Amino acid sequence: MSLITWTKEEFGTNVTVADEQHKVLFGLLNDLHDAVPAGDRAAIGAKLVALVNYVVEHFAEEERLMTATGYPDYAAHKAEHTKLLETCSGVAAKFHKGELDITHDTTAFVKDWLVTHIPNVDKHYGPYLNSKGIS
Repeated sequence: MSLITWTKEEFGTNVTVADEQHKVLFGLLNDLHDAVPAGDRAAIGAKLVALVNYVVEHFAEEERLMTATGYPDYAAHKAEHTKLLETCSGVAAKFHKGELDITHDTTAFVKDWLVTHIPNVDKHYGPYLNSKGIS
């Protein structure tokens, strides 16, 4: 069962690369969420690594677009990215050391971050990037 579903109305930024990457992120989060009940640490670990690696890639692309266009809220946006990455990296490290289990609380945390961040922060760069010719 999906934890999160991308819709243009709720999550669309009007920046194609960001929207497509957000869809992939949602899919990876759903995959991790769906793996949790089985308790297979190897499968959960692989899905966790895939999600964290893609988050890194996605944030790098957003930040590249923002710096290339001189996005005025870049520093604040990057700070939010950095904070989430630090949290996710810490969780992943503890999981891989056997000090922490990934639960539905973990996936709910990531979902909550996404449903707050994308509509309230990412959607702000859409019009700016569009004005710079990025759609």
